[in-house]
Amino acid sequence: MAQDVLPDSRLKDKDKGNTRLAFANLCPMNWVPIFCANCGAKGGFVPEENCTFAFYLCNDCAEKWSPLVGTMAVPDDIFWQKVREAQVEKYGRELSVQELAAALAEQESDLAKLAKEAPK
Repeated sequence: MAQDVLPDSRLKDKDKGNTRLAFANLCPMNWVPIFCANCGAKGGFVPEENCTFAFYLCNDCAEKWSPLVGTMAVPDDIFWQKVREAQVEKYGRELSVQELAAALAEQESDLAKLAKEAPK
């Protein structure tokens, strides 16, 4: 029986375009660029370590191709609105980059749990 497989949105040459970033007091990590699986638009970065697959559709292509059978798609703007709401609910404001990195480092924080739901 044939199985539909979504394409990987990372570059085939995994070393091309990598960026090394460090947030707050966290160890620097290598980040790999991802691109829309349909039109090739830039889509940000995913951590190289422990990332074996990334599928990404930009908002325009997600609207065009939705719904993808057997998957759940949350447009970027809806996801980031959830992130802002979670910050305001818990902290009364949006966090700085350093504060956000610290919150994400706490594995059991609401923001860390929400980050696991991030569009891939």
